[in-house]
Amino acid sequence: MARTEYYDDPQAPRPNSLVVGVSAVVTDEHGRILMQRRRDNNLWALPGGGMDLTESVPQAAFREVKEETGYDIEITGMVGLYTDARHIIAYTDGEVRRQFNICLTARIVGGTLAISDESTEVRWVSPDELGDLDVHHTQRLRLRHYMEGLQSPYIG
Repeated sequence: MARTEYYDDPQAPRPNSLVVGVSAVVTDEHGRILMQRRRDNNLWALPGGGMDLTESVPQAAFREVKEETGYDIEITGMVGLYTDARHIIAYTDGEVRRQFNICLTARIVGGTLAISDESTEVRWVSPDELGDLDVHHTQRLRLRHYMEGLQSPYIG
């Protein structure tokens, strides 16, 4: 199922669902960040996705990272809470999502790199390579906040 992301676009379709999303900035011992190229829009993104009704935020992050990358993680902190109503995601099945995202930080504690059916590529990216990747600006904002090392989580 393909998706189209809109930001501050008056032509964006009207949302018909609200979804809690989680994402994780997973880093390795070299300071590289785990990124995936999404199959549904071909953009690079942090691992993450929608939270299930039976999960906590950390459980959802653990599950999403495991499903999308093959790695087990330990949550180490929080980058921020992203609730910008101008960000709309439309799917080919008719869902038009207003999503808010809780972005956490994490480290690898196990598992083996694996590409899921949601991704075409998963790899470690050094911070100086991030600018070369095709990344939606909402993802880039999370990465920038992580790189800035804010004293407290971003809320916006």
